[in-house]
Amino acid sequence: MQLALPLWFEIGTYVVLLLILAFDLTLAFKRPHVPSTRESALWIGFYVALALAFAGLMLWLGDAEHAGQFIAGWLTEYSLSIDNLFVFLLIMARFQVPRRYQQELLMIGIILALVFRGVFILLGAALIENFSWVFYIFGAFLVFTAIQQVRTGHEDEVQTENRMLTWVRRRVNITDEFDGAKIRTTIDGKRVFTPVLMVLIALGTTDLVFALDSIPAIFGITQSAFIVFTANVFALMGLRQLYFLLGDLVDRLEYLRFGIAFILLFIGVKLVFHAMHENELPFINGGEHIEWAPDISTWTSLAVIVAAMTVAVVASLVRMRVLARREVIAPPHDDA
Repeated sequence: MQLALPLWFEIGTYVVLLLILAFDLTLAFKRPHVPSTRESALWIGFYVALALAFAGLMLWLGDAEHAGQFIAGWLTEYSLSIDNLFVFLLIMARFQVPRRYQQELLMIGIILALVFRGVFILLGAALIENFSWVFYIFGAFLVFTAIQQVRTGHEDEVQTENRMLTWVRRRVNITDEFDGAKIRTTIDGKRVFTPVLMVLIALGTTDLVFALDSIPAIFGITQSAFIVFTANVFALMGLRQLYFLLGDLVDRLEYLRFGIAFILLFIGVKLVFHAMHENELPFINGGEHIEWAPDISTWTSLAVIVAAMTVAVVASLVRMRVLARREVIAPPHDDA
């Protein structure tokens, strides 16, 4: 049986995280710039160390199960957040956002992601508390999402936003020129919207879609709303710096989406097994619990998540190296 975390620790965590996010937000808007590789790496290292220190505190104040659930949830959400970067890159490229203003817009996108995920966490926790059969729905949804992750590319995800953005353009006066990171500007004495509005709509839509995927995924690891929320916040911390650190490299991690799809598939199956254990639906096994369904531990989940991401990243890097070598040794074309 898990030990309960102290109330002061949970309240203190919310306060500290809020202060860190406020500082990061202020930094992004006060100093709009393109972070250097060194600056980005230092910030990401800081946030990763902060997450590991937080897990250590959970181990000390709670138990190993709390710490394990947080790390597994954090890694799952981190992998899904990295997947988010693919779409962010496509959105920034499509709207030709000047690089020095991307930092501010990314920060707004991250705040929107936190808001959406916070809402879904509250809804998910309430559903789980009152309806155990919702795990069947969460599990089936994740299995479906995993299949879609393999079958479709990130270009398809951006393409689905086109109809909505076209609808907005027809009804709102939007200029093609940026005025810094302002949403509205004045042209010939008239107030008009800048492309920043379109970028924010695209980022918000993307965040909403990823929130729908990520929240059921982490509820497959833990049912603690506190752990779910903190894992999401820590996963989104440093995402802005990671965007600038990895840059186009993210788009070349060809097999990353397969690793993420496998994680979603695994957690989806785990949720279905959990639903079988808690089964109360009268048309399944007469409303009785299904005892033969395997109970997948937190540590097994953690091992699967780490292995899937490691294999996906290593395979992608090997592929990049092989392709680069082929380009070097390929004989020049004879146009004569």
